Amino acid sequence: MRFARSKRVLRLKTIDSCIEELKDSRLVEETFTVDEVKEMLDDLQAVVRGEVEMELINTAHTNVLLLRQLFSQAEKFYLRLQSDISELENRELLEQVAEFEKTDFKTTDKINKETSKPKLAPLNESGVSELLNKEIVRLQEENDKLRARLRTLESQAMSALDEKSRAERALKDLQRVQGEQQVAAQSKEINSLEDTVAALKEDYERSLSANVATQKDLQENLISSKHELLRVQEQLALAEKELEKKFQQTAAYRNMKEILTKKNEQIKEIRKRLQRYEPNE
Repeated sequence: MRFARSKRVLRLKTIDSCIEELKDSRLVEETFTVDEVKEMLDDLQAVVRGEVEMELINTAHTNVLLLRQLFSQAEKFYLRLQSDISELENRELLEQVAEFEKTDFKTTDKINKETSKPKLAPLNESGVSELLNKEIVRLQEENDKLRARLRTLESQAMSALDEKSRAERALKDLQRVQGEQQVAAQSKEINSLEDTVAALKEDYERSLSANVATQKDLQENLISSKHELLRVQEQLALAEKELEKKFQQTAAYRNMKEILTKKNEQIKEIRKRLQRYEPNE
């Protein structure tokens, strides 16, 4: 209200200055003709009309920007907002607002001494869906790390298999040279290497399975959030239709519809006359 009041005072000063300018520039003679007076009034009307129209347009656009900020903040928290356009013409509420403005803005000193009011902090929340997407990206990065670890394990397994092959060849040589006792020792080493490879594979499969389960849960949460978002959007659409229906029931809408109906009938009558007098056209 303080902002609107300052803009209104500024616009009134502009209109006053236009009138003063007219007095100083045009009212330099003692007598004027009717045409001269009409010309001066027409010029003044054009100037005042332009200033008033500019102020009304600016006020409407300012209100739109203010409502857009509030709606954007409410939308991020999935709030359901409802408005009643008919309340904007409630004379009792308008008189209460006018009374509040008179009591709250009595003097300029009071305005200057007022402490600054707390303002709404800007919202920077990313939303549930964005958090879930970030978590999925993080899990995908972990998957990449696990795949890299798998390649390392596979490389180690190949090395172990190579060692096993070498051990088997060595075992055959030892069987020929040293007999059954040394063969048993080599067999035990080979079994140990096989157990190591099996343990590494089991560890990787267990880690991969846990990661897949976590990612599946997050995807289900994301789908649930999207369904909730669609439901909220559908409710907003229904609210907009209900608001439009209420607007169509107002007196201003009915009057406008009646005027358009009369204009359409006049256009049809004019077309009939044109066809009667100028059929070629």
